[in-house]
Amino acid sequence: MIEVRNLVKDYGGHLAVDHLSFTINDGQIYGFLGPNGAGKSTTMNIMTGYIGATEGDVLINGHNILEDGEEAKKCIGYLPELPPLYVDMTVEEQLQFAAELKKIPKKDRNEAVYEVMELAKLVDVKGRLIRNLSKGYRQRVGLAQAVLGFPPVIILDEPTVGLDPKQIIEIRDTIRRLGQNHTVILSSHILSEVSAVCDHIMIIDKGS
Repeated sequence: MIEVRNLVKDYGGHLAVDHLSFTINDGQIYGFLGPNGAGKSTTMNIMTGYIGATEGDVLINGHNILEDGEEAKKCIGYLPELPPLYVDMTVEEQLQFAAELKKIPKKDRNEAVYEVMELAKLVDVKGRLIRNLSKGYRQRVGLAQAVLGFPPVIILDEPTVGLDPKQIIEIRDTIRRLGQNHTVILSSHILSEVSAVCDHIMIIDKGS
């Protein structure tokens, strides 16, 4: 379960997040819908421990991300809007590196990497350099990286931005599959995007 309580992020008088509270139960696909600049990415960055909050608490499976960040982060896989990828690595090298960072035991790494490559349909390009991949394939690598180790909570920030219609359908199918065994949170400014895959939708505007 995820609990966000009275969350505030103040950038020098500009409230990017304005006393936000909500609860997400296990096993839901939950959508943040709102225009660009509404506070979606800021909220997700706080929930994943990338940035601190001015006020409030975020509990991930009982762990406070702001006080017990290491334990909370073990429960989360995160795909930011721009996936952090090393373009001089191959797809498989990037995922092996991510598996090591996530402290997946060495004996389990190959299997874990292959499993997420299959899920994200990357097996055919596993030996290609990331710099030579299309935006759609880079997004898939970012998604595979987020779900490595299959943490209980998957957070996706604008996962289909810049993708073509075929790629969007494929990513949506992957999100639905993930939603069968995980709590998935995704943000978008496109109504059809969240209505296509989400069980519940929260509309956010001007941080509220």
